[in-house]
Amino acid sequence: MSLVGSNLHVFTIAELRAVTRDFSMTNFIGEGGFGPVYKGYVHDKTKPGLAAQTVAVKLLDLEGGQGHTEWQTEVFFLGQLRHPHLVKLIGYCYEDEHRLLVYEFMTRGSLEKHLFKKYAASLPWSTRLKIAIGAAKGLAFLHEAEKPVIYRDFKTSNILLDSDYKAKLSDFGLAKDGPEDDETHVSTRVMGTQGYAAPEYIMTGHLTAKSDVYGYGVVLLELLSGRKAVDKTRPPREQSLVEWARPYLTDARRLDRVMDPSLAGQYSTRAAHKAAAVAHQCVALNPKSRPHMSAVVDALEPLLALDDCIVG
Repeated sequence: MSLVGSNLHVFTIAELRAVTRDFSMTNFIGEGGFGPVYKGYVHDKTKPGLAAQTVAVKLLDLEGGQGHTEWQTEVFFLGQLRHPHLVKLIGYCYEDEHRLLVYEFMTRGSLEKHLFKKYAASLPWSTRLKIAIGAAKGLAFLHEAEKPVIYRDFKTSNILLDSDYKAKLSDFGLAKDGPEDDETHVSTRVMGTQGYAAPEYIMTGHLTAKSDVYGYGVVLLELLSGRKAVDKTRPPREQSLVEWARPYLTDARRLDRVMDPSLAGQYSTRAAHKAAAVAHQCVALNPKSRPHMSAVVDALEPLLALDDCIVG
């Protein structure tokens, strides 16, 4: 298998063993739906013409849930798509039964880790806004590509952060080409993650770019509130973040109930109200009422400027 015209490096399993110290546990980063991920280091001795850099090496667990098809999807989409807010795929290994992917290493790991891990310091407001805007730009790029792509699994664990907290979308195993010509949607079996999948997609299997917009709205709510999309430890009425937060998002007097208490006093109230209004639009039950991602970028970017003049 090779991608004609793609600038991906093809690695052997021996090279990747060397790069990761034989997949040693000291290099283990974590486990995705795809399989385990290891940190490694490549240089031009590994591959001529390859700049020396730290990489993340993902192994396909052939026993696991996401199989060869998802591996191919990932190579296909990330092999062809390049954007500052998509994780860069450097190469792959396709040898005997081995299926691996080699990415740029994202120093700060996933947004999920920063928002929800007990010992992570709380992300400041300006960083949260920056992440929301970067992720929105990544999605807008996919939706507006010459051949539009529906990402289908937008959630905090798939948004990775570099050392400057720049957000990049990762994990394209569930991505789909958008509808062709005069079709309105793509019909698929329902895949995705509880709490992030759009209600109409769960009910009908009809996938559109607006399904991604719903998932984006959920993540924006998580950034604003510091709460998880679904949290079974909360009282029954508060377990679904969207259902609980929706009535407060357009009510200026009650919005502070939604906002993360650890952000107290850090943000411009106007910026918070505008960001909440965007989240409210994105999680609208009617997909036609949800904005395009480029409109989301346009709505959120000016809020960074409101950041400097904190007003009560």
